Amino acid sequence: MVAAPATKPLAPGDAVPDVALRTEEDKEVKLRQLLSARPTVLIFYRGGWCPFCTRHLKELASIEKDLARAGAQLLAISMDQPAKLKATPNRDQLGYRLLSDSDAAAAQAFGIAFKVDDAAVEKYRGFGIKLEAASGRDHRILPHPAVFVAETSGKIRFAHVNPDYKVRLEAKKIVEAVQAAGR
Repeated sequence: MVAAPATKPLAPGDAVPDVALRTEEDKEVKLRQLLSARPTVLIFYRGGWCPFCTRHLKELASIEKDLARAGAQLLAISMDQPAKLKATPNRDQLGYRLLSDSDAAAAQAFGIAFKVDDAAVEKYRGFGIKLEAASGRDHRILPHPAVFVAETSGKIRFAHVNPDYKVRLEAKKIVEAVQAAGR
């Protein structure tokens, strides 16, 4: 439906930016502080309005125990404003944290943000999707779906970004990436 422009994502060896995100309770948290506890899988998704995203979020719930056994945590970040995070489909089935990047600072810092053009915005509206209502902002920025695995030091050990919003990294490959990063 919408072809996303190219971006320049962070890569293994790069440092995770210390950006501020918001919790479902609308409290500010620093990403690097969240990483300091244990290795972290960071999932960037477009929002709770995206059926491909919510399907992937549900699939990720199936690997939470595997990630915990590997000593890792899972955080999912979207453009949704904090109040919208709570309304994410199947939220009650997800044991991991959803975080808001409604100002797009994290997506931009990770090099995965792109501006949605007017034609795409109109297509979304035709499906009842209002990007401005989801993020609470009028920037019209979305992230490419992405997975980053980061060490407690903040160093990225694994990165996977796909500009095709319909294609997601399989959950088992995320577990494999965490296990490989721990070696």
